[in-house]
Amino acid sequence: MTEIRTILATDCGSTTTKAILIEKEPDGFRLKVRGEAPTTVESPFDDVTVGVLNAVREVEELSGKRILSSDNLIITPVNERGEGVDIYLSTSSAGGGLQMTVAGVVKSMSAESAERAALGAGAIIMDVIAVDDGRKDFQKVERIRQLRPDMILMSGGTDGGTVNHLIEIAEMLVAADPKPRLGQGATLPVIYAGNKEAFPGVKGLLEGRVSLRQVENLRPSLERENLTPAREAIHELFLEHVMQQAPGYGKLSGWVSSGIMSTPNAVGRIMQTIAEQRNITVLGVDIGGATTDVFSVFRDTNGNSIFNRTVSANLGMSYSICNVLTETGEENILRWLPRDISTADLRNQLRNKMIRPTTIPQRREDLQLEQAVAREALRLAFIHHKSLARGLTGIQQQRTIGDVLNQNATGATLVNMMTLDMIVGSGGVLSHAPRRSQSALMMMDAYEPEGVTLLTVDSIFMMPQLGILSTILPEAATEVFERDCLVYLGSCIAPVGTAKDGDPCISITLDGRTEDIPFGRIKVLPLAKGEQRSCVMQPVKSFDVGAGRGKPVTATVSGGEVGVIVDTRGRPLKIQTDKAEKIQKQKEWLEAMGIPF
Repeated sequence: MTEIRTILATDCGSTTTKAILIEKEPDGFRLKVRGEAPTTVESPFDDVTVGVLNAVREVEELSGKRILSSDNLIITPVNERGEGVDIYLSTSSAGGGLQMTVAGVVKSMSAESAERAALGAGAIIMDVIAVDDGRKDFQKVERIRQLRPDMILMSGGTDGGTVNHLIEIAEMLVAADPKPRLGQGATLPVIYAGNKEAFPGVKGLLEGRVSLRQVENLRPSLERENLTPAREAIHELFLEHVMQQAPGYGKLSGWVSSGIMSTPNAVGRIMQTIAEQRNITVLGVDIGGATTDVFSVFRDTNGNSIFNRTVSANLGMSYSICNVLTETGEENILRWLPRDISTADLRNQLRNKMIRPTTIPQRREDLQLEQAVAREALRLAFIHHKSLARGLTGIQQQRTIGDVLNQNATGATLVNMMTLDMIVGSGGVLSHAPRRSQSALMMMDAYEPEGVTLLTVDSIFMMPQLGILSTILPEAATEVFERDCLVYLGSCIAPVGTAKDGDPCISITLDGRTEDIPFGRIKVLPLAKGEQRSCVMQPVKSFDVGAGRGKPVTATVSGGEVGVIVDTRGRPLKIQTDKAEKIQKQKEWLEAMGIPF
């Protein structure tokens, strides 16, 4: 195989199609140019490739390189005149992405494992059907009939266990006779990932009615979760069934050098690649107009890296902005503003954004409100993520007092902010904030990092393209991610504990200078991008930065666009209830971060 030196990658989003050109230079792979155009999956075009070609033409203009042939095809590989690219890759979430229903026997066990498998494969979960979910059978049948998902994932039972409940779920599917969302007359793909003993009975009921595929059991035993085979099957069926029904995807599939990957799946891949290569724990977020995706790689009690993804399909910054308001309430949004506005004004501004989703803030006041909503969308999506990123439930075990005290005991969340190494923020409100310090503060307020955590953002949202590239050329994806995609904001130092405003909290020794920082403050210590320093943190006896209350910690901190941020506002973060005090505190914190208000 000839050496790959030039790569074109596109991401077909729900509103915008983004194209990037990557070339190999003496010092490794680098991003050369980026182009974008509106996505054309809906009428009047009904052909996703029109938007792809428009985005690629912009790349041609910016790079001065010819990529398209006279008959509007992407030239691969590079021809003798130096035209074209070595490989062309694409991801997509156009047409609403991958929408799935999952069905399991026990809601807190097999159905939850099925949900994790589907979310990890890049799906939006429309509903979770379980034998014990409290609904009557006719209600479940009605719900399955109404949903029209792209596919169904069916799971339940350990291998060799009972078969009756799985037969019940199959009978429900027969009664509902579900139809897929796309494609007239197409059969609905159903993936069976349950007790292998029950498959013959399930097959007898469903064969001929749906497109049935069996994979290994998601929970072959109570102690083991096996998500990979189901995730791979979801990805394959997405390409075979769903993509082929979407307008223009058949044509696009013929152009790409490797299969089209769903956008969230691709973002998950790059997160996993980075965590693996650096041997770190990572929390990533992609906040969009309609949904907020959260990705994490944490370690379980055995030290194994566990990848989780959740999608909050009703939390976003344009189409779903009023859902954020409904879910969090007016007061939770208003608490982040450095000024007083009426609840009527708040509601009207957010409704205007919902009906005009492509508008961007023109005034500082509008930007402050949008960033306040973003904090709440990020916070709520993270709460949802923590509820699903858990150890296995349903395991019977003898428990000692040590287990009871262990935060990561069976069924507890895997998310441990004190051991988190890096947060990666992505999506318009974080990637395109006018000042990088605004992105840092939004993530600090929403996620409340503990101990020492590196804050970063995706500069121009190219993680999907790098995710699919990481499956073919991981070193190229990592090089571009490090040099052109990831923007380092700086390390955040946050002691855990609470006290009265102004009480002693922590002393920081950095570059030979020691500074005492009282409780309730944000202090930015200058440290440039690319610089790392050893830092000694000595908390007072009621605070913890990773070694226990009152114990000193020496750690390496990284500089960035903002610097080293010391956040002594306490964990958990509490905002004052008095309106005047609250506004005064917000102004103090914005001023400390160098953000005009």
